[in-house]
Amino acid sequence: MHHDPVMLNEVISLIASHSSHTKILDGTLGLGGYSEAILQNFPESFVLGIDRDEQAINFSRERLQDYSSRFQAVHKNFSELEEIPDVNSFDVYVFDLGVSNMQLSLPERGFSFQNDGKLDMRMNPDDENLLTASEVLRTCDERTLAKIFRDYGEERFANMIASAIKRAKFPIETTFDLVKLIRETLPQPVQRKMGTHPARRIFQALRIYVNNETGELEKLLETLPKIADKNALIIIVSYHSLEDRLVKLAFREWQKNNLGKILTRHPITPSTEEIERNYKSRSGKLRAFSLSGKNHKA
Repeated sequence: MHHDPVMLNEVISLIASHSSHTKILDGTLGLGGYSEAILQNFPESFVLGIDRDEQAINFSRERLQDYSSRFQAVHKNFSELEEIPDVNSFDVYVFDLGVSNMQLSLPERGFSFQNDGKLDMRMNPDDENLLTASEVLRTCDERTLAKIFRDYGEERFANMIASAIKRAKFPIETTFDLVKLIRETLPQPVQRKMGTHPARRIFQALRIYVNNETGELEKLLETLPKIADKNALIIIVSYHSLEDRLVKLAFREWQKNNLGKILTRHPITPSTEEIERNYKSRSGKLRAFSLSGKNHKA
């Protein structure tokens, strides 16, 4: 299974320029791409990788077994940083908010509109508190669904699609059930002008809602300046305008409160070459912040 970490060179460069990179926390381990590159580029470093997806944890442990003396993986959500022992001792904290290739490539996980499988989308399938995407479609009313599609998918036809879902004459239990309904709902001229798969925004919106991704990010951004090392570097890569706005505003607030300095006045975005090599990187935005210790709460 292959995965190209987005803006990897930029992440490594930022880490290299930081005053210390002995202990690094990879807060969204995924398939271990960032962790592997960090371990290779900084031979003196120790990396702790965390992820809410246990399949990702198991895959990365096997992938990085040659670094077992310098790498550890823990099954945790990044919003639960306070529960990790010595979490305030890391020099660098890295977070990539995107969905991993493993999640997209396994049909049974239900993340991809290109593979037929159960419409699940839970990043932690063992979390009984999370509704599956199909349960969300079944239990939410039309108005709520339209709001989900607008807020998290920026879908222009949110009302039309939400209405069609609630009027559907067949159960929407698989990814292809949902794709079929969206294709039958949107006028063909609209679909031709989209320039992308007509279900992409709806799938994105459902994934964000199912996993409470904005809520988890808000909790992370509230927690980080309280528990991170007073001279730590924080790197966050986001893929959605709502996520990027939350990060941007949090960094501004931190700087206003003299907690450190924004290192990226404008977000770093993938190069043309990277987008040509990895089209999925096109929406990535990287922001970085250096804590200074002034008025630090930890």
